[in-house]
Amino acid sequence: MPYVDLAGSATYYEQHGSGEPVLLLHGGYCSIETWRPQVEALAMHYRVHAPERPGQGRTADVPGPFTFQAMVDHTVAYLDATGIHDAHVVGFSDGAITGLLLALQHPSRLRSLVSISANLDPSVLDLDDSSAQEDAAPDDEDLAYARLSPDGPAHGRVVRQKLTDLWAMEPRIDPAALARVGTPTLVLAGDRDSIPTPHTVDIARALPHAQLCIVPGAGHMVIREKPTQVNRAILDFLDGL
Repeated sequence: MPYVDLAGSATYYEQHGSGEPVLLLHGGYCSIETWRPQVEALAMHYRVHAPERPGQGRTADVPGPFTFQAMVDHTVAYLDATGIHDAHVVGFSDGAITGLLLALQHPSRLRSLVSISANLDPSVLDLDDSSAQEDAAPDDEDLAYARLSPDGPAHGRVVRQKLTDLWAMEPRIDPAALARVGTPTLVLAGDRDSIPTPHTVDIARALPHAQLCIVPGAGHMVIREKPTQVNRAILDFLDGL
């Protein structure tokens, strides 16, 4: 399996297709498997890069808490290690937040940005609801973690707690700062997303070069629930650049 060393972390990644580079940044407690419908659709037109961050997918966890700055640094390190100067970035949830921060901190590394189900601060999240699911029956992401993680299934509880701690404190993105983003951006979410629709609309309005797409009948896992609509929206956006 392909791994690349990023600051001492053996990071699993996949590459598919050919053409301009598209970098997929997965959500929290997710993996490349969450992206499969997008990988297949995008690889027909682009060179798709899909790394898995520490503690998720096939990449082992590292000591210490998760931070969005570490996710940004990990993303830049992947681009450097694979010789990519700039790419179309498609991020989901934590990956979308990482994409927004990347656009603010490293604008030259993005050709465009697709931000799916992002939030700018923790106040819009219902963390009590997510914590209540900890002892519920395993979902698709639990099963994927148990199957893929080199740390073993039991470590999933540790990763979930690290993510819960992260989501309680971060991100802290000033909406006014998004006015500096010159990157063409598609802001996308489901109309039943756990991120309130008005918050998603505010993100799109704060970005000077943004389009907004709200997918009907979909929740936070819109990329899995409505893959045909999501893929069409992404491809139409990229084709129009």
